[in-house]
Amino acid sequence: MQKVITDDLEALLDILPPQIRQPLQAHSDKHQLLEVVLDLGRPPEARFPEQEIVLNPKEVDEQDLSHVASRISSFGDDNRAGIERTLHRISAIRNRQGRIVGLTCRVGRAVFGTIKVIADLVESAKSILLLGGPGVGKTTMLREAARVLADDFSKRVIIVDTSNEIAGDGDIPHPAIGHARRMQVTTPSRQHAVMIEAVENHMPEVIVIDEIGTELEAQAARTIAERGVQLIGTAHGNTLENLMMNPTLSDLIGGIQTVTLGDEEAKRRGTRKSILERTSPPTFDIVVEIQGWDKVAIHPDVGESVDAILRGQPLDTEVRWLDENGEVKREKKSPATTTRTRRARQLVKKNEPPRLYLFGVNRGRFEQMAQEMQLPLDIVKNLAEASLFITSKNYYRRKPQKVREAEAASLPIYVLRSNTPHQIRQLLNELYPTSSPPKANSIKAALTEAEEAVVQVKGGEESVELSPQSAYIRRLQHLIAERNALLSQSTGKDPNRRVRIFR
Repeated sequence: MQKVITDDLEALLDILPPQIRQPLQAHSDKHQLLEVVLDLGRPPEARFPEQEIVLNPKEVDEQDLSHVASRISSFGDDNRAGIERTLHRISAIRNRQGRIVGLTCRVGRAVFGTIKVIADLVESAKSILLLGGPGVGKTTMLREAARVLADDFSKRVIIVDTSNEIAGDGDIPHPAIGHARRMQVTTPSRQHAVMIEAVENHMPEVIVIDEIGTELEAQAARTIAERGVQLIGTAHGNTLENLMMNPTLSDLIGGIQTVTLGDEEAKRRGTRKSILERTSPPTFDIVVEIQGWDKVAIHPDVGESVDAILRGQPLDTEVRWLDENGEVKREKKSPATTTRTRRARQLVKKNEPPRLYLFGVNRGRFEQMAQEMQLPLDIVKNLAEASLFITSKNYYRRKPQKVREAEAASLPIYVLRSNTPHQIRQLLNELYPTSSPPKANSIKAALTEAEEAVVQVKGGEESVELSPQSAYIRRLQHLIAERNALLSQSTGKDPNRRVRIFR
């Protein structure tokens, strides 16, 4: 499956003023163009993957902006417009009076063959969620998945197209989606309603949706999945753990809730009595983290992956990429902490107070966690004084000089999967096993107080303020309010910081 790229670049260049268009047409790398930025009172810029260039020293004026705006479709509520029968997107920046003072003209490309690296997953009929930062090709992969399922597998595919970014501007969809059908969304606030309408009115086997970003859209996605329709979508966030920390979208991967265990169950699991668990089966069966144009990390069973993360267990990930010959390569990635974590735990067995050297991790967060857990944290600035080197997975993979120095000195290395409080707390529990965690009865009393406050607010109270608690317990109380569709906020300063629950 060879990649074929079509970008209709001339259609985008044609809407630009001549003094901006001509330098672009003469540029040797114009087919690598990502976007053109026009800001009032500044020189126009063109952005490429590796550089940004000024197209003309003359500053952009209102006439230049009007020139572009008059040659494209009307802007919607999301301040996005397009060029008919193309995938290009023009986004507006407005002043407080609503006048356009900036434009971002983004090149839209259809890349045929871009799903080769996940073709088997797309064909599996399982629901797939694509994650990744801006510009890594989420929408491009989504568009190609719709075309392949509609053309190669003759499935009934409906694209819910909020900003006409998947199937292009105008009433006739871009050929890049093949025989898939497209439902346009009049305003972003109706995206969830159109998702449900697509299922109820058009009998799709597959629904494709870009940028699931609200709670209503997450609920609509669950409704679609529960009706047996394959769902392929994208959401904000680079990794599965990012999604778990997003209360609005965590339902896509099953939702997170606070559970209070009995004494025997907590002892059997070796955990505290109040723990976080997955609420329900995930909406999406598979999560694909897009790490680059030809590289992805795959969680083939989202439920198992979420449970492993919540329990602090090792999480294997399958990484795939295309080699220089276009062949799919696979590798099972086990946590980089395995060997080094064992070495770090040997410190605990020797009852040696660890002297920590932090590299690429959040020192303030470590100190906050240590304060909450009442631990005598010893962070050193000199590598020679350290008994344990702590870094993040991203830094460890890149092997900067400090990591190489620690390895050369045979210093035990602990690699955190992420900088989240959960990961840091787990590490500190391993390093200080004799430290006394918050008393179970104290946690239970704090959670009971939050639950009683929920009942009072639902019964008519305007708001209820809880007793001062540590940040860890406050987070559990916030989860209880959220689970009951109420608002909450922390007020005051430590040690008197507390949660207020209200409508």
